[in-house]
Amino acid sequence: EPDASAASYFFCAAAVTGSRVVVPRLGKRSAQGDLGLLEVLERMGCAVDVGADAIEVRGPSQLRAVDADFSQMGDVATSLMAIAPFADGPTTVRGVAQTHYEESDRPVAAATELRRMGIEVEDDWDSVTIHPGQPRPADIETYEDHRIAMSFAVTGLRAPGIRITNPGTTAKTFPEYFEVLAEVTGAEVVRS
Repeated sequence: EPDASAASYFFCAAAVTGSRVVVPRLGKRSAQGDLGLLEVLERMGCAVDVGADAIEVRGPSQLRAVDADFSQMGDVATSLMAIAPFADGPTTVRGVAQTHYEESDRPVAAATELRRMGIEVEDDWDSVTIHPGQPRPADIETYEDHRIAMSFAVTGLRAPGIRITNPGTTAKTFPEYFEVLAEVTGAEVVRS
């Protein structure tokens, strides 16, 4: 079955653009913890349909702010952080302490890149709170971390001028990510 953490970027793309995404071969029988993101997206206003063999996410016209625990789904925490600026209020991502020790220090990396885009962020060891705002153009550093690159590419779907530096880092888990994202969304994210 498809990897739920890889699917998270497409679920978040639907959420942030108000569009519809269907991920086939991932459904009710899946035991992947990262699918907990779907419950968070529902709380943000997305319509989520988990079928036997596919998951459909439809984004709302306006995302709602949430306070959510990601301690059991750390790989998708940056996915939510990257779309949080588009919510109607501050969004808090909790339970991220373990993600300081991934390919990058993910909470610090995400907070740094959000600030680079002009977004107000409050962070401590186990949580990141992202305030709403329109991200301004920025070159996004990936920190050699595929999840940072893929997450902030989704931000770029709604924020013109977001450019992902070192996009090749996605080769670790999803080498064709940018091509698939462009095919699914019809939008091309700038890479340098």
